[in-house]
Amino acid sequence: MENLKPSANLRYDVPAAIVVFLVALPLCLGVALASGVPLFSGIIAGAVGGIVLGVLSKSPLSVSGPAAGLTVIVLNAVQTLPTLEAFLLAVVLAGMFQLLLGMTGAGVIGDFIPSSVIKGMLAAIGVILILKQIPHAVGYDKDYEGDFSFNQNDGENTISELWHLLNEHITLGALVIASVSIVFLWWWDHTTLRRNAILKLLPGPLFVVMFGVLANLLFQSYVPLLAIEPEHLVKIPVAENASAFFGQFRFPDWSQIGNPAVWTIAVTLALVASIETLLSIEAVDKLDPFKRITPTEHELRMQGIGNMVSGLIGGMPITSVIVRSSANVASGGRTQAATFLHGVILFTCAAFIPHLLNYIPLSALAAILISVGFKLTKPKIFLEEYKKGWTHLIPFVVTILAILLTDLLIGIAIGLVVGTFFVMRENYKSALTVMADDKNNHLIRFKKDLSFIHKYELRKVFAGLPNGCKVLLDLSRIGFVDLDNAEIINDFISSAQFRDIRVEVKITEGQLIQKHLNLNQAV
Repeated sequence: MENLKPSANLRYDVPAAIVVFLVALPLCLGVALASGVPLFSGIIAGAVGGIVLGVLSKSPLSVSGPAAGLTVIVLNAVQTLPTLEAFLLAVVLAGMFQLLLGMTGAGVIGDFIPSSVIKGMLAAIGVILILKQIPHAVGYDKDYEGDFSFNQNDGENTISELWHLLNEHITLGALVIASVSIVFLWWWDHTTLRRNAILKLLPGPLFVVMFGVLANLLFQSYVPLLAIEPEHLVKIPVAENASAFFGQFRFPDWSQIGNPAVWTIAVTLALVASIETLLSIEAVDKLDPFKRITPTEHELRMQGIGNMVSGLIGGMPITSVIVRSSANVASGGRTQAATFLHGVILFTCAAFIPHLLNYIPLSALAAILISVGFKLTKPKIFLEEYKKGWTHLIPFVVTILAILLTDLLIGIAIGLVVGTFFVMRENYKSALTVMADDKNNHLIRFKKDLSFIHKYELRKVFAGLPNGCKVLLDLSRIGFVDLDNAEIINDFISSAQFRDIRVEVKITEGQLIQKHLNLNQAV
């Protein structure tokens, strides 16, 4: 077993932290822009998600920050409440509600989501990353970074935007940088040069960003036709001095504590953020090469603390975010140190070198996200689900399509309904085995516990038995019978004499189901 303490894995976590920072930077800004809050609010939320959750969380690979899934809620809240400070109060209260949810055991919700749905979510995120980043890769930035919804604010949708940009909006310089970067990242993942002890520690995305900056500077000097315009570069708020920098922090307006709208928004934020977090945690645990399991109740409580801290200093609400988390996994991150360090890098760069970050082309960052997206949706993943059979494949595919055509939460809900149907169908089919011989002896063997979904099958089996037969009910393999099913079994035993049916029950001494069954009338 490898040593998984943070101090022993910095050689893996530092490169991963750099990659996560490069992925998180445009997403924090894009989500803030789309949510109608200051861009610096997105930076604060990203830094808090990294630093605070990096210390408090017990999830080794999850990365938290502002999430696209909350964009509509946040935008509506900012437009509804009288001031930004009132919204920040709602964020703090949302954190308190999350803390309470974690204390009441709400974290178990994630355990009831079928694995096919979780894997479908990951594959869908991969496809969306590729489709959504293609416009940024060719210099078409009408849609904000981090948008996962099918229908967009600019009137386009994911598919129509691709067609639209191919006809009208290609920036040649951005296309050159993105194309070279994608090829390089593929080569970097497969080259034998990475066996070198030093090169092994250097993340490929860092080279991509450096290449993007230098290439654009060369374009500006020598090939103006390929030069990338400022609107296609990263846009970090630049403060003129320390006073202006700290002036970007905002604080909750506690006088709004009696405003019912603040409480309504707080509850909504807490519920949606908690669901997104649990989904992300479940997905990241499946990606973890060391198969570690995150204690979800603890995670909800720590997410609550993170949101309280974010709201107290002017940040947006945060959740565990699958894009950043999967980038962490794909880059070799091993412990919470990667999450913590990415938060430190994000805040430090925003404070001291924002003007340098503003030289980074969005097309270079798009290439990094496309690379991450491909790792989440490799053809191998689809083949693995196909081999598992239709009961896995159909919920998997439905989840992907639903997320692609709606958004993350709605798509997951649709996938969950379909996945639950197949789980119930499998359980329903495999509960009973019925056998008979030519002497009119019947064996009804219960192969597993009986829940409410088996009531119809149980009634049908009993009703189909011929009068005058002998029946052996083999209950020795089950430990639990739903009370409704116990009543059906008791009714059959008590009424068997009127059909001249002799009933024998096989049961193991000490089984818990004995107290629910009336066996006195059995043979």
